[in-house]
Amino acid sequence: MAHFAQINESNIVVNVVVFSNSDLKDNTGEEREWIGSLALSRFMGGTWIQTSYNGNFRKKYAAVGDTYDAELDAFISPKPSANLVLDPYTCLWVPPIEQPDDRKWYWDDYNCTWVLSE
Repeated sequence: MAHFAQINESNIVVNVVVFSNSDLKDNTGEEREWIGSLALSRFMGGTWIQTSYNGNFRKKYAAVGDTYDAELDAFISPKPSANLVLDPYTCLWVPPIEQPDDRKWYWDDYNCTWVLSE
């Protein structure tokens, strides 16, 4: 099954639906995203973008409340904390300072620093 996310004018995901893979096939038998996007737009309105249930493309499976970033071609979760920054390669929110080493650290968001676990 294929999955599609509906985005609003602000690129926020407002709906996610399942779509039959067989209904995505063109006249050569190849699955095409645009076929599903167009069909959903005609029947349900709005803008639809395919998402991957297992995160094989667009970085993650879209969820209501996520943002679609067309430049990164990725669905991005809401920012969980003001101190975190977006990693443009993984599209995950990460601390603004790299973890010091391989020991067990945790991010103290309130003090914006890494703390060594004991």
